[in-house]
Amino acid sequence: MNKLSGLFALVFLVFAGDANAQKRILTEKQWLQNQIELLAGKDMHGRGYVLGGKDSAAKYILKKFKEFKLQPIVKDGPMAQAFDFPVNTFPGKVELKINETRLSPGVDFMIDPASSSFTAENMVFSSIDLKKVDDTAKWNKLVSSFETNHAYAFEHVDKFCEALEIRKEKFVKMLPKGVFVLPKEDKLMWGVSREAMEGTVFYVKEESLPKKMKTLSVDVNAVFEPKVRNENLVGMIIGDVKDSFIVFSAHYDHLGMMGDSATFPGASDNASGSAMMLSLANYFSKHPPHYSIVFIAFAGEEAGLIGSEWFVWHPMFPLASIKFLVNIDIMGDASRGITVVNATEYPDAFSSLLGINEKMQYLPEIKSRGTAANSDHYYFTKAGVPSFFIYSNGGSGYYHDVFDLPSEVSLTNIGSVTKLLIDFASNIK
Repeated sequence: MNKLSGLFALVFLVFAGDANAQKRILTEKQWLQNQIELLAGKDMHGRGYVLGGKDSAAKYILKKFKEFKLQPIVKDGPMAQAFDFPVNTFPGKVELKINETRLSPGVDFMIDPASSSFTAENMVFSSIDLKKVDDTAKWNKLVSSFETNHAYAFEHVDKFCEALEIRKEKFVKMLPKGVFVLPKEDKLMWGVSREAMEGTVFYVKEESLPKKMKTLSVDVNAVFEPKVRNENLVGMIIGDVKDSFIVFSAHYDHLGMMGDSATFPGASDNASGSAMMLSLANYFSKHPPHYSIVFIAFAGEEAGLIGSEWFVWHPMFPLASIKFLVNIDIMGDASRGITVVNATEYPDAFSSLLGINEKMQYLPEIKSRGTAANSDHYYFTKAGVPSFFIYSNGGSGYYHDVFDLPSEVSLTNIGSVTKLLIDFASNIK
């Protein structure tokens, strides 16, 4: 479209150099990459709950909102919505040594995010096969035999969980104080826990485990924070129709740090979505929309969609005034197009999206998906707000791990996704 060509050919003029600053022109892709590098950089500490990571990210995004001249929902009102929830954190050491080999956090192992502190040297290691522990009585007998000066590795946990009809997450919470190892065949992933459990549990890659495990040493510093302040960030561009809104949202939080040596940068998830949201805010600040557009940067998504749930229960404007909400999460590589969650729930809106893409040939494919509680659109959908969650298809597949780095984000076709969303928003009746 003609109105977009100028924006995406030249996005910002950035001044670099000395007193005779020379103008350097950034393309849309370069600008997005810069934002991702900043939001997923070392100074953000994984945008989590250690070293003020999430607070640094919030401060930066709010600065950009104001730079793009976004307004508070209520004149002279706040652009941040505060709420709190508990978080189990790991601000100090998370170290694991089996036999005499020190394993690498985030590479060889993950600690369960609900784990408690524990420090011990050269604990005797025992391996336990749970295949024959098929009822609660046998389990209780086994638990009573555990000693805190021993470490235990479990085999066939899935069989045990199947026999007792429980999820693996519940299994680890049944463990007493002590150190436990669960071999991991598939990908290592981490998360955020809003509770602390008695045990200290490690998920260790099978190839990182020695054939014969004799001793185990651990040093884990866990701190349970019962009340952590978080902020949703909300800014608006006033349109011709002031009291009807289109909403673009993205979560800016991530997992933070697992100890003092493992950081989860979250470049794809979701520095990329946050960067795209900022790009949209910049565009619409220069191209006033028909309907007012609200941009919401959510906190607490990785802890269980806490920020978006809070907003739905404490809206800063009537939810009924939302014409459509588009939530953006994981926008690092659209080489295989995008997937639209809730496409089946809003077929007319999805048809509009497909029609725009067919006409403009932005993306190779747009996939349809039904409802899912997998990002910040979910509670809006439950409240009756028309909404999509859009994520990109492509890339290296790094997710909730230490490898989700800015260097792994290609941004293939991401500029085209931005154009598609601009057209979609502009076509909403």
